[in-house]
Amino acid sequence: MAVSKAKAASSASRQAAMRMNAIFSDLAPETITQLFHRASFQTFERGDYIFRRGDPGTCLFGVVEGSVRMCTSSPDGKSAVLNLIGAGQTFGEIAVLDGLDRTTDAIANSDCEIWGIARRDLIPLVRTEPALAAKFIDLLCARLRWTSEHLEEVILHGLEARLAHIVIKFAEPNLQMDGSLVVNMTQQNVSEMVGISRERANKIISGWAERGWVLVKNRTLVLLNAQALRNIATRS
Repeated sequence: MAVSKAKAASSASRQAAMRMNAIFSDLAPETITQLFHRASFQTFERGDYIFRRGDPGTCLFGVVEGSVRMCTSSPDGKSAVLNLIGAGQTFGEIAVLDGLDRTTDAIANSDCEIWGIARRDLIPLVRTEPALAAKFIDLLCARLRWTSEHLEEVILHGLEARLAHIVIKFAEPNLQMDGSLVVNMTQQNVSEMVGISRERANKIISGWAERGWVLVKNRTLVLLNAQALRNIATRS
């Protein structure tokens, strides 16, 4: 993994990030400490590849700070964003668990710091810690549900409804103190996740802005009327 000039978190912040991760939440403190000392921490600049599709699945990764987008691309250069992974979340679990190659690219969506735990250290723990195995089952089920919902939207819903659903999904964890919701994704990221051109996404978002529902500000999207977008997202 290529190390960047992005600022690294402190040791205490790193350990806290691992302790708060849902995958490790039911483990004993001493087990988490053991994992922390076996983990590697590296920083990446926006646009750096953390791994590529086809790479061996040798590590489970988690985000300490920043965000990572999971992507795939076609031979003719078209790309799609499959998911956005934020601080406190993990990625790369499929290849780690089955021992096969990576199924997607993982790219730093912003300057970020990542922890990694080698498969050789993780798998023995999964076999001896039922709570950890159950957490991985929960995570894989959540991924499958997300994939099923996304496929349903592509087949059954219009472009505006799909775009609204993605915006709401990634805004809801980012509730601000003033009650507004913020999407920390570029319009390019949003369009690639929905599977439409950036120009089409911009046209739809501009229409929302004219109605006073959203505000585009500093590479983020601020939701001023989240309920209006929820109404669009739920209509077929």
